[in-house]
Amino acid sequence: MKAEIEKAVEVLHAGGTILYLTDTIWGIGCDPTNPQAIDRVRKVKARGDAKSMIILLDDVIKLDQYVRKVPDVAWDFLDQVDTPVTIIYPGAQNLAKNLIAADGSVAIRIVHDPFCQELIRAFGKPLVSTSANLSGDPYPLTFNKINPQIINTVDYVIRVNLDLVRLTKPSSIVKLGLNGEIELIRP
Repeated sequence: MKAEIEKAVEVLHAGGTILYLTDTIWGIGCDPTNPQAIDRVRKVKARGDAKSMIILLDDVIKLDQYVRKVPDVAWDFLDQVDTPVTIIYPGAQNLAKNLIAADGSVAIRIVHDPFCQELIRAFGKPLVSTSANLSGDPYPLTFNKINPQIINTVDYVIRVNLDLVRLTKPSSIVKLGLNGEIELIRP
């Protein structure tokens, strides 16, 4: 596993794309501060610029690095959830402009999976995470269901947990406002 993480980090630092099992489903990832890498992910997925992507963080204490003001409700919410949830925060910062949504927000999920945490720590930054499917296709539940075009187009496939199935769906998505508003985007 250590060698896989080291190789993935090398690829990420070079602006490349990776295919990896996230804490939910298989994802395509890259450096969220590198606009060219984000464009490459969109090309791999055959996805337009208008759709947002999420980032994964290994620890809640790092939220302040990527969100100007974390809404107070977020801290309580994160303490209470026990399943993977992606939160859309207003006021994204320190990320590539082409990753930030038109309204200035960013979607972030704190991972609790040890492999994902170790990968993010080794990289020293969050990871972009978008489902490992071509735009419009269903997301794959297992590695062997990933479209070969995706596998052949990314720069590196992390060959850890190839047979593991985490969940049967992506994370829930919730949007938080600065004044405590909570909107369920995806159950």
